[in-house]
Amino acid sequence: MKSKRVTLANVAAAAGVSRTTASLVLSDRGDELRISEAAQQRVRRVAAELAYRPNILSSALRRGSSRTIGFVSDTVATSQLAGDLIKGALEYAHRSGYMLFIGETEGAPDEERRLVQGMIDRQVDGLIIASMFTRVRAVPAGIDPRSVVLLNALPEDSAVGTVPSIVPDEYAAGRAAVEVLRAAGHSRIHLLGAGPGPDDVPVQTVAGSERLRGILDALAEDGLEPASARLCSVWLPEDGWAATRSLLDTGVRGEAIITFNDRLAFGAYQAIHEAGLSIPSDFSIVSFDDHQLASWLRPRLTTFALPHYELGALALQVLLDDDAPDGRRIRRVPMPLRMRESVAAPGPGRTGVGARAAASAPREAAVSP
Repeated sequence: MKSKRVTLANVAAAAGVSRTTASLVLSDRGDELRISEAAQQRVRRVAAELAYRPNILSSALRRGSSRTIGFVSDTVATSQLAGDLIKGALEYAHRSGYMLFIGETEGAPDEERRLVQGMIDRQVDGLIIASMFTRVRAVPAGIDPRSVVLLNALPEDSAVGTVPSIVPDEYAAGRAAVEVLRAAGHSRIHLLGAGPGPDDVPVQTVAGSERLRGILDALAEDGLEPASARLCSVWLPEDGWAATRSLLDTGVRGEAIITFNDRLAFGAYQAIHEAGLSIPSDFSIVSFDDHQLASWLRPRLTTFALPHYELGALALQVLLDDDAPDGRRIRRVPMPLRMRESVAAPGPGRTGVGARAAASAPREAAVSP
């Protein structure tokens, strides 16, 4: 049976003060309006004894805020990989005195419209529209651009500069991947997943485009080009295995590979081991994402981590506090380097030298403006 709610009038009556006095004390304005300390202590004691809780809905209506944020994603909530996007947003919301309403669309446009409209109807103070994979997307219709943030997504051209967007700094990570291998002494670097040209990427792959651009720019600054590149339309372990088998068939040994995600790297490991070769003695490998299994590979995989928690927390911060001018509405979060044992100096049997060379490599991708 539902218990009767204790009201502000109940607290005021039990404390022997007016309803206005009780309200001022419980909203921390007692000193401001010179209510005696004894009366304030009495009101607070009675409120605690009666387990009084303010009526959030009526308070929200009075101050024009519901203290709630809507979080609408495609498949983030059901993904083990990107769950920290929600965790980061949720913890920042709690610290700021907000509740987070979470809805999942499974990629269905009709469900997204329904969820967005439902949250607007419930008067959320703002909306985060999140994507599992970084992509370009439209802002849902009916939303004030000033009260929405795109998380792990970039706005379509028409919305650039009006809608804040939070994404990983894939370009800086691409540059840093080359720097790791160059620091170990590599000049011949093979690409698995994209390249060799800047447009040779899978369709609608924002992360791939930006990683490739960073890689090519860093190589060009040293007067280099990719030693080879194999475009994969899908970035799964079997694709990495097939691309690596193709590379091995050319007779290449003792060089370096950049895989465009860790799943491709898993396949590359398998192909190299099946050929009777080893990492990093015969091939150095650098990758991206820091999948949960990356540190379980042997040797452990050097990779750039997707900063999911930081992305989610920053989305809430920008939504609640953002004052960035137009033109600086895209925030890029650094992808930290997880330096492990898959990088060595070029040439078979030189693992120890490579480990020392790699130790001087940059530990974190730079922050883009």
